[in-house]
Amino acid sequence: MQPTPTDPGTIRALLAEAERTLAAGPHADRARRDAETLLLHAMRRRAPDRNLAWLIAHGDDTVAAEATSDFCALTERRSAGEPVQYITGEAEFYGLTFEVNRDVLIPRPETELLVEKAIELAQKLRQSGMIPDPRIVDVGTGSGAIAVALAHELPFGQITATEISPAALAVAKANAARNGVADRVRFLEGDLLNPVGRGQFDLVISNPPYVPERDCDSLPVEVRNYEPAQALFAGEDGLAIYRRLLPQAFSVLIAGGILLVEIGYGQRAPVESLLSNAGFRGIEFTEDLQKIPRVAAARKP
Repeated sequence: MQPTPTDPGTIRALLAEAERTLAAGPHADRARRDAETLLLHAMRRRAPDRNLAWLIAHGDDTVAAEATSDFCALTERRSAGEPVQYITGEAEFYGLTFEVNRDVLIPRPETELLVEKAIELAQKLRQSGMIPDPRIVDVGTGSGAIAVALAHELPFGQITATEISPAALAVAKANAARNGVADRVRFLEGDLLNPVGRGQFDLVISNPPYVPERDCDSLPVEVRNYEPAQALFAGEDGLAIYRRLLPQAFSVLIAGGILLVEIGYGQRAPVESLLSNAGFRGIEFTEDLQKIPRVAAARKP
């Protein structure tokens, strides 16, 4: 019997019931992990010190009726397809915790590769002695994950972040404050690189929308029905933002400056062509763990 607000159960029983419910959904492989995350979230509203180790060690403890009620409601939301990160309001990225809601994309593990490349390049610029404080702009910052991670890892960097959505920009600013870098990131509202005017940068980085609109129906329900379409889709072929962003990036980069962009499956060839046509040279691609070209890097001559 599924627990109700008047029928509190033990931690072990609640997790088992939730796992069975979630296993019937599209992500059966993480049903147990999702159940644990949601139960911890329900319990932390009244006991913030709870963690996974505590949960495992106290499987026979009875969960209070209010927490049980909350947990059942959260499980229903997850069963309907809502991402766990939106339910809990948090997502992990590059070792940091970020606030997320339906105004922003949930940061993906593959985007950490983009951050790693940016850190590597910025450190090389600094070590060369020519650019001690690299100027970096994150285009379409969303939750601020990239900009905040860079500010956290590169205390010498000058970080700017742009975002067209006022709601997303508010989340990004909150995340900068949450992670102690509010004074290290300059946030600007506007479309792509328009807000920076004639500013000059050593590094332009972006994880832009790149999903083709024709692929909408094939996306998982948790993406299609919950994440912001403006941050996902880029025209019929998924290249619409690249067509506008790449020439803008070329204009704001210094000579020798580098552009880093995340790309989608099957987009290596068209993105390489767009980069070349925009004037970039030294184009390279980095693959993710699935051997999919995920990050494009290109230099302004």
